[in-house]
Amino acid sequence: MLLTITTTRQPATDLGYLLHKNPARMQAVELAYGRAHIFYPEATAERCTVALLLDIDPVSLVRNRRGPAGEGFALEQYVNDRPYVASSFLSVAIAKAFNTALNGTCKDRPELPEQQWPFEATVAVVPAPSAELLRRMFEPLGYSVQLQDYPLEPNLPEWGPSRYYTLQLRHPAVCLRDLLSHLYVLIPVLDNDKHYWVGEHEVEKLLSKGGDWLPRHPEREFITRRYLLNLAAYTRPALERLLDGDTSTNVELDAAGVELRSSGDGATLALGALASSPEQPTTEKRNLHDMRLEHVAAEIGRLGAKRVLDLGCGEGKLLRLLLQNRTIEYVLGMDVSYQALTRAQQRLGLPDMAPRQRQRLDLIQGSLLYHDPRLSGFDAAAVVEVIEHLDEGRLNSFEQVVFGKAKPGVVFVTTPNVSYNQKFEKLHAGEFRHADHRFEWTRAEFEAWAAGVAERNGYSVQIGPLGPEDPEVGAPSQLATFHRADQQP
Repeated sequence: MLLTITTTRQPATDLGYLLHKNPARMQAVELAYGRAHIFYPEATAERCTVALLLDIDPVSLVRNRRGPAGEGFALEQYVNDRPYVASSFLSVAIAKAFNTALNGTCKDRPELPEQQWPFEATVAVVPAPSAELLRRMFEPLGYSVQLQDYPLEPNLPEWGPSRYYTLQLRHPAVCLRDLLSHLYVLIPVLDNDKHYWVGEHEVEKLLSKGGDWLPRHPEREFITRRYLLNLAAYTRPALERLLDGDTSTNVELDAAGVELRSSGDGATLALGALASSPEQPTTEKRNLHDMRLEHVAAEIGRLGAKRVLDLGCGEGKLLRLLLQNRTIEYVLGMDVSYQALTRAQQRLGLPDMAPRQRQRLDLIQGSLLYHDPRLSGFDAAAVVEVIEHLDEGRLNSFEQVVFGKAKPGVVFVTTPNVSYNQKFEKLHAGEFRHADHRFEWTRAEFEAWAAGVAERNGYSVQIGPLGPEDPEVGAPSQLATFHRADQQP
């Protein structure tokens, strides 16, 4: 990813004093995930440009666990946009490479930080759901915004545009400190895969770098929520402090009384309910993914299944719930990611597990797209939020592996309800809940697919909602329960 900043204020080479970086030297800053290079493509009295080039190491991202949120999918850990797209990594690089300028200090020329210069900044490239969003974020700060978009695949124009833009900002008179603080705050707002844990310290960073301008920004609430990953515990106090005690900003609830926020596919639902005193509301927060797993585990328990498959077991959350059911004699967890299986072993405590308990569980690496005889002979199988990570064209292979060959007595398949996405403030039109999702279906599309699978393979199927239902768009997830013909309830 590349950031360039250009000024024509003369002598333009004073930019080197502001940045504390000599235009005659190329410099580098070591980062935990790679290296940032600082150099000047041009440096004359009339025009000076500084470039910040980030060289991201994808392997370091995985080893340091700073990669995309979907680490359970092995390929995405190494094949992703992190090395190429301006993200929260760029903000970290700005803070480290241009620390004095970001803080508004200049030892050699202390008068420079307060001067307003003409600046042009170019970021290649930024992710955004729309060009309109980029304009809404930067134009209120006095920038003229020019964008270059890119097709998703130049040789296949029917695929349409990608979500990436080269962003060019021009300001006739702005302090470099302010320009850097705008980039420092707003670039992470566009990043759905932040590499760091969001906590109280992020509130302090936001207030420190945005406190001078963010309260006046018309999109201040949107910016604050996105910067803090829509975590109400942090956005509420941050907004109150930004607005100097104005507490009129409330968390939005949908028609079912659900506070919505999303972090990848692990969306969180805060179920609001009134206590006995109407002045003291209570909030029970439950993770949507946990709700799915608990529901499926309970359904498997009601079946009285003895041998159970968890296909796409990830780090073992459902496996833990299944092992708590003493009527289940054996559980087999399978995942394509070796790393996820390693974490499952650690989280389940396999090395220290009692021998009798250890005999009830096995973990194997495998793919749902290829026949595996180890999957045969099971009473029930769980496929929780897995199919949407497969290309639609390969669902036929998945069907043959699970329903045509393995043939569990009962199969539970869950997948997101795309119609519910409009309820997630963090998502924009056309965005999926997770960067690795290849599709997300409406309720009608899911029902049609499930009905075809059942008919072709000798199963019956029932479709139901999963999670709190909205009267207009339904539940956030949907569940199909397939019963083999000789296992009818």
